[in-house]
Amino acid sequence: MSKFENVSVTKQANVYFDGKCVSYSLELPDGTKKSVGVIQPAALTFGTAAPEVMELIAGEAKVTLPGASEAVTYRGGESFEVPGDSSFDIEVVETLHYVCHYG
Repeated sequence: MSKFENVSVTKQANVYFDGKCVSYSLELPDGTKKSVGVIQPAALTFGTAAPEVMELIAGEAKVTLPGASEAVTYRGGESFEVPGDSSFDIEVVETLHYVCHYG
């Protein structure tokens, strides 16, 4: 899917890590919540409340998921899952465009 139809978008951007990550929150008609954003090259740690699926649209990152000892490289067109109430490390190699699916 290249676009979302009939969504509500929060006007205020979510800005994290001194602007290295900027996203917008979306809500679909069925109540599903997502965020769409960009992460600039950096090494960051993200915390999660709910389970997440990170769908990479473009870019490249090395991701270390909870319990993993080594990073795995993901590129545009790929995705990874993160459990709720956890955190993951991400090293963005090439500016990352993503959609985060919650729940």
